[in-house]
Amino acid sequence: MTPTGRQSEVVASPGLTAAFAPFEDLAGALLAEGAAGDDGSHDAAHLIRVWRNVCRLQAEEGGDLRLLCAAVLLHDGVAVEKNAPNRANASRLSAEKARGLLAGLRWSASDIDAVAHAVLTHSFSAGIPPETLEAKILQDADRLDAIGMIGAARCFYIAGRLGSGLYDPVDPLAQHRPLDDKAFALDHFEVKLFKLAANFQTGSGRRMAGERQQRLRTVVDMLMQEIG
Repeated sequence: MTPTGRQSEVVASPGLTAAFAPFEDLAGALLAEGAAGDDGSHDAAHLIRVWRNVCRLQAEEGGDLRLLCAAVLLHDGVAVEKNAPNRANASRLSAEKARGLLAGLRWSASDIDAVAHAVLTHSFSAGIPPETLEAKILQDADRLDAIGMIGAARCFYIAGRLGSGLYDPVDPLAQHRPLDDKAFALDHFEVKLFKLAANFQTGSGRRMAGERQQRLRTVVDMLMQEIG
């Protein structure tokens, strides 16, 4: 998938690959493919944040950092909009793309399988359990970026991108109506974001998720104070 003009500028910016040290060469080869599309919630900045999460988790949990770097760079390689009917297939499409790209770099079949499995199972929408340590770490690292302050920012960004409202002006916390996160961004906190922390795969991931979960609840509390 060819990046848009905005993403091409991001990928070509000086020093960007240095964020993926010590795998700068790998980032140089794969970053353009992993930051495809024009979705600012799944751009190069997202890849860098997920990589930093991976490094924190790997320092405690172990795992092959080279495989993890490739998985981070390629986990969103095929862009599928959040409201698209084939959204659940996004990670499968990205895993297939990852296989082709790594084969072109002459990676071994076992390493390609390991990266593709991590990419396939990272997605909440896919609902496929990770079986390897690297896959568990990638899933935790990606989900950490969906909660906390960054998670709140991404939630509201995506709502604007898809044309949703911020909240129901009559019943913002959905106390007397069904939740509808397609219509209101705030509903997405209860529909999905607050549920993520309970399903982390690693001990260090669960600890970090607990901290970010509290920040996410603070966002809702502050919002409710301001809207009354």
